[in-house]
Amino acid sequence: MSPRLETLRECLEGTIPGHIATCDDEGMPNLAYLSQVQFIDNEHVALSYQFFNRTRQNILAGSPVRLLLTSHLSGAQYRLNLHYLRTETNGPLFEQMKAKLAGIASHTGMSGVFQLLGADIYRVLAIEQVPGATLAPPPAPVNYLTALRRATQRLAGCGNLECLLETALLCLGTEFHIEHVMLLMHDEGRGRLYTLASRGYPESGIGSEIALGAGVIGICARERTPIRIGFMTSEYTYGRSVRASIAADGGGDALESAIPLPGLPEARSQLAVPIGVFERLLGVLYVESVNDLHFGYDDEDALVAFAAQLGLAINHHQQTAEQEDEMPGAEGAARPVAGPPLVIRHFAANDSIFLDDDYLIKGVAGAILWALLTDFTERRRTCFTNKGLRVDPRIRLPGVSDNLEARLILLQRRLAERAAGIHLAKTSRGRFSLAVDRPLQLVEG
Repeated sequence: MSPRLETLRECLEGTIPGHIATCDDEGMPNLAYLSQVQFIDNEHVALSYQFFNRTRQNILAGSPVRLLLTSHLSGAQYRLNLHYLRTETNGPLFEQMKAKLAGIASHTGMSGVFQLLGADIYRVLAIEQVPGATLAPPPAPVNYLTALRRATQRLAGCGNLECLLETALLCLGTEFHIEHVMLLMHDEGRGRLYTLASRGYPESGIGSEIALGAGVIGICARERTPIRIGFMTSEYTYGRSVRASIAADGGGDALESAIPLPGLPEARSQLAVPIGVFERLLGVLYVESVNDLHFGYDDEDALVAFAAQLGLAINHHQQTAEQEDEMPGAEGAARPVAGPPLVIRHFAANDSIFLDDDYLIKGVAGAILWALLTDFTERRRTCFTNKGLRVDPRIRLPGVSDNLEARLILLQRRLAERAAGIHLAKTSRGRFSLAVDRPLQLVEG
């Protein structure tokens, strides 16, 4: 029985370049190194098209194609007979290969040479293992089926969205042994993603943003496909890409209100997986490591399955949060406060909020906080509901996919991090309370 392509995916990581053999119309053979082979399914692969060379000419002329792959784990070699189908120059597959090639190029000192022109799609006609001695491959560091089973069981036991977020990140550490992870939610109205939870970093980065299409995370969100890089590459470094996207959106002034995205200074392996439900993009799960080739195809498969379960759970808790408890709690009187006033500045252009001239939050979360504080100062109101926020015209929620509960958690966490004396607390399903420790002075910018 011939090997299945999925059983030799370690040969496709680019550690040992593949060899591609073709011939011209007169039967003259040509052998070339190949930068990248991308697994599509058990019957198809994609090869990187970078140069219009003799190999490319032969392929377009209808030459048979033979590919030699070598496992960097066992030394086993495989010959594949391929049939060329088409070339893709954009879309999810192209972006997957472009990102991976950028890492390979940086690793081999060929960043100025390796540029992906297209992804050539081939049908796999046959696979045969080349006879010869091989090594026993090392055991997998994680049993992914066991990890996935235990993680999804733990997700199922969460009673609200905040618990779900904490459990999801904890599972990635304890079950999948992933030390650095971020969970970003999709702000559909603004075309951006914002960090809602993180693990393994000195600073949480809660509220930091990145535009769709920027870096590994942004491309993953835009194309709604996993993006994985196994080597360090400056092209996908987040310090530069985040600042570039902010500057392109609104100029240098926006950088003053940018929360730094958490991340490793030199991530050598990156993997971003979309979180979705019912064809909607909810967010992105992003993991990284300081080690080369830390994440492989098995990690990608496991995290895609984990993200699918997480998306369903997020959607469930978002909807549950809209259903208020039948017996609301009594409206408590705002307690008296003393001390110097806390100046809250609101800028309506982007709903940004500053506390004593220090940036806090913007966007929908900023609009929510301004509405709450306005009601508190004018009416001494302290109790609120999700439903009430949804119909409040001051907030201008973008639609049914607004992730309201996630925005409340974002706001709650940012306020807690700043320790500014403003507190949001969930009191029951669909209800929350506001408390302040200092007098407030609201200033409309």
